[in-house]
Amino acid sequence: MAWYDEAVFYHIYPLGLTGAPKQNSYGEPVSRLNTLLPWISHIKEIGCNAIYIGPLFESVGHGYETTDYKKLDSRLGTNEDLTNFVAECHKQGIRVILDGVFNHTGRDFFAFQDIKHNREHSQYKDWYCNVNFWGNNSFNDGFSYENWGGYDLLAKLNQHNPAVKDYICDVIRFWVSEFDIDGIRLDAADVMDFNYMKALRNVANEVKQDFWLMGEVIHGDYSRWANEGTLHSVTNYMLHKALYSGHNDHNYFEVAHTIKYVNGMVGNNLKLYTFVDNHDVERIYTKLQNKAHFMPVHVMLYTLPGIPSLYYGSEFGIEGRKERYSDDSLRPALNYEDYKDAVKTNECTKLIAALGKIRQNTPALCYGDYKELLLQTTHFAYARILDGKSVITTLNNGDNEVSMNLSAGNSAEYIGALTGERVAVNGGCIQVRVPGNFGEIWIPAEIYNDSIAPIKTVEIKKAPVPVKAETPEQKKEAAGEESIEQPKPEAEPEKIAVDWSKSYEDMTVEELQEAILEKMRSNGPVTDYMLRTVKENTHHGSLVSWVRSFR
Repeated sequence: MAWYDEAVFYHIYPLGLTGAPKQNSYGEPVSRLNTLLPWISHIKEIGCNAIYIGPLFESVGHGYETTDYKKLDSRLGTNEDLTNFVAECHKQGIRVILDGVFNHTGRDFFAFQDIKHNREHSQYKDWYCNVNFWGNNSFNDGFSYENWGGYDLLAKLNQHNPAVKDYICDVIRFWVSEFDIDGIRLDAADVMDFNYMKALRNVANEVKQDFWLMGEVIHGDYSRWANEGTLHSVTNYMLHKALYSGHNDHNYFEVAHTIKYVNGMVGNNLKLYTFVDNHDVERIYTKLQNKAHFMPVHVMLYTLPGIPSLYYGSEFGIEGRKERYSDDSLRPALNYEDYKDAVKTNECTKLIAALGKIRQNTPALCYGDYKELLLQTTHFAYARILDGKSVITTLNNGDNEVSMNLSAGNSAEYIGALTGERVAVNGGCIQVRVPGNFGEIWIPAEIYNDSIAPIKTVEIKKAPVPVKAETPEQKKEAAGEESIEQPKPEAEPEKIAVDWSKSYEDMTVEELQEAILEKMRSNGPVTDYMLRTVKENTHHGSLVSWVRSFR
């Protein structure tokens, strides 16, 4: 058994949670990461014993355009800050995995910059895919290259190049020796080369006992990535979709089918990374049409096969809607002081904390075999069976109470872990009532851990009003002062006339932004992402350098 077999993850997007500026000015480090230290006790309090945090390393904007894999992003602080953060997590019994963005780099990465400056003579010209010095790109560099996702800001690494493999493997070794991390989540794993991932797995086996590799995979046969030769686990996006849509449509058949399908792919030995939301998708509280379904959805997250993960802030029931031009609402700044009493005052947080304790004290939920017991469109029951004992989950997505008669094995009595209700076993079965929009976890009395504290009742009807932390930049905006942030456009704004007789140094920020966009338009269509990237960059010197980079 490895530590990750019993893990409950807390997922942090640090640039968002700390309220860091959207664009990196590469100035003096600001130790925003230290503001996350008080959150560690909260994470432990709600029953999480592992943290997935990232992206963390020097980058241009959102963190996934890495410019230096061995330096903490200046907006977050110094390498020492990260070392101290991981050490404090370990002190409190919490493992830490980082975001490994190893499929692509940003354009400011040293190898890409060398290609820009030395072109055909660069020793790094084979570090990226399909570099063509007869082509061009949206930044008018005079050469083309393969990007990720259609964004020239993200240059795709040539993972077949042994030098690239060696470099990234050395990065992993550095992260372990410098920060003492426990694993890595591989960004965009579903488009990575398999031999490349095997090399990373070999390093994982080398650097630390039970070092965990988990990959971001959206679609496909998960066993291609999660197996003994490549990754330990991948993201279970299939279950993520089924959990919210199965409740919105009052269709537990969708959920049950997905569970069977996924279990058939990966078997019992490989545990997938399960979640109901993350930094790329809408908050679960936003997706659910009936907010009361927050309870049965999370009961399933904590009791189904897999390694559950909670995205920061969702334990408070905050909302977050995916927008066309921005993911900012999915990655908000939060002030710990505003939520430090949430376990006592917030119904959503009470539930999450209770589920965390149940998971930690019920081994069957980590290691037990899965067995379907009852399935209807509005109600569902299944068991996790370990050493002959069945831990039973009952769920109801309808508004009316239902009664279930369920096979219970050879136990004499069951206890409801959330309500504390006791039911006797008669004829090898238990008869239980499940209120509308509710879920319960029934544990045989003989294996019930008394440290589990039932919360008796849970009533989640409407969204709590989230408290949003104000960053210094946001405070400036509210006071009418100049801010480094710009409002995100919902459509391409009206063009600003550029006075081309001016030197770039004499142009305003707005003129420079428009000049860059005009240069881009001359090379082809300007995507939403390109537009947003330009508008979010309000640093005059950076814009001057950018516009001068066009040929």
